[in-house]
Amino acid sequence: ARTRSKRLLVTALVINLALLGSIKYLGMLIDSVISVAALAGHADTGLDSSWTHWALPLGISFYTFHMLSVMIDVYRGEWNTRISFRAWWLYISFFPHMVAGPILRASELVEQLERLGPLQARDLKLGALIFMGGLIKKVLFADNFAGLADELWANPEQLDTATAWLAVTAFALQIYFDFSGYSEMAIGLARGFGVTLPRNFLYPYISRNPQEFWQRWHITLSRWLRDYLYVSLGGNRSGQARTIINLMITMVLGGLWHGAAWNFVIWGFLHGSWLAAHRVAKPWLPKPQSSPARAAYVFASWAVSLTVVWVTWVFFRATSTDSALLICARMFGLADGSDAPPAVRSYVWALTAATSVLVLLEPWLVNKAEALQDDWSRTSPLLRGTTYAFIIVSIVVLGGSVQRFIYFDF
Repeated sequence: ARTRSKRLLVTALVINLALLGSIKYLGMLIDSVISVAALAGHADTGLDSSWTHWALPLGISFYTFHMLSVMIDVYRGEWNTRISFRAWWLYISFFPHMVAGPILRASELVEQLERLGPLQARDLKLGALIFMGGLIKKVLFADNFAGLADELWANPEQLDTATAWLAVTAFALQIYFDFSGYSEMAIGLARGFGVTLPRNFLYPYISRNPQEFWQRWHITLSRWLRDYLYVSLGGNRSGQARTIINLMITMVLGGLWHGAAWNFVIWGFLHGSWLAAHRVAKPWLPKPQSSPARAAYVFASWAVSLTVVWVTWVFFRATSTDSALLICARMFGLADGSDAPPAVRSYVWALTAATSVLVLLEPWLVNKAEALQDDWSRTSPLLRGTTYAFIIVSIVVLGGSVQRFIYFDF
C-alpha cells in the first residue's frame, strides 16, 4: 500500500509540476538553450520561444503549491481528515487567497470551510477593518511609490549614487506595501466569511539577519519551502555542508518560483548565500554585554541586513542582469551617472527619513490596530461609517495611479 501511495504521489507531483513548467518556464528554457548555443557558435538552432509567450493563468504558482501541499500531507500521514469534494475544491479555489496567497496547508483551511455557517456581524466588521488597512497600504503607499520607482528604473544609466538608492528604496517600499496590503485584504475578506487566515508579513524591514527576514517576509511561502522542499532534501540533518547545499537549492528554486527569468534565480541565489553565510558565521558573531554595545550591535545588524535586502531587490526589479549590475555599481559609486538635481537629492533624504519612521513605527501601529480589533465590532455604526468614508476619500484624493498587484504576475 505504501508503494502504491508513493507512485500515486509521484504521478500527481509530476503532472502538476509539468503543467506549471510548460506554462510558466518552457519559454525561459528554450531561450536559455538558444543563448548557450549562440555562445558555443551555433547561432541557428531552429528553436523559437515566441509561441510560448502566452498569458499566465492568474495565481498559477500559488494554487499549484496548494495542490502539492495537500497531496504531500496526505502521503506523509500528517493530515488524514476525510473531506467532501466541495471543501477540497474551496481550499484550492477560495478566492481571497487563491491569486497571491497567503499559502495555506489544507489542515489550516478545510476544517474552517466545512464549518462555515451564516455570516456573523462581528466577522464582517473585523474583516472590513482589516481589509481597509490593506487597501490603505496598496493605494496610498504602494501605488504612490510605484510611480516614483517606475520613473527612476526606466533609465538606470542616468542614475547617480543618490538616485540609485532612491530607486531601490522606492521599489522596496512599493513591493512591501503592495504585497502585504494584498495579504491583509485577503485576510480581511476571508474573515468576513468567518475564515481566519495566517499573517503573511511581520514588519520584515526591522530584521537583523536573513533568518529573521524570512520569518517576517512572505511567511507562508517561507514555511512552505521549509516544510516541503528544505526538509525533504534533508534539512540540517546531514552536517554543515549538506545543510548549505539544501539552503541554496531551496532559495534558488524559491527565486525561480517567482518568475521565469534569470534575475529571479540570482535573487534566490543571493538570499541563499546570505542565509548560508549567516549560518556559518553565527557561532563567531559578537555577543555584546553592555547596553550601549548591544544597542550599537543591533543597529549595525539592522543596517547591514537592510542593505543586503535592498541590493537583492535590484535583481528582483531589474529587467535584465546587465541593468541590475549597473544599478548596483551606481549604488556603491563604482560607475558614473548623471548628477541628480538638488530637489531630487532632498527627496532622497526625505524618503529615507519617512522610511525610517515607517520601519520604527510599524510594530507599534500594528499592535494598536490589533488591540483596536477587539473593540471595533462594538463601536457605533456612525463612527465606523465615518471612518470608512474618511479612508475612502483619502484614497481617492491621495492615492497614486492605479497599479496592478505585483504578485499577480507570479
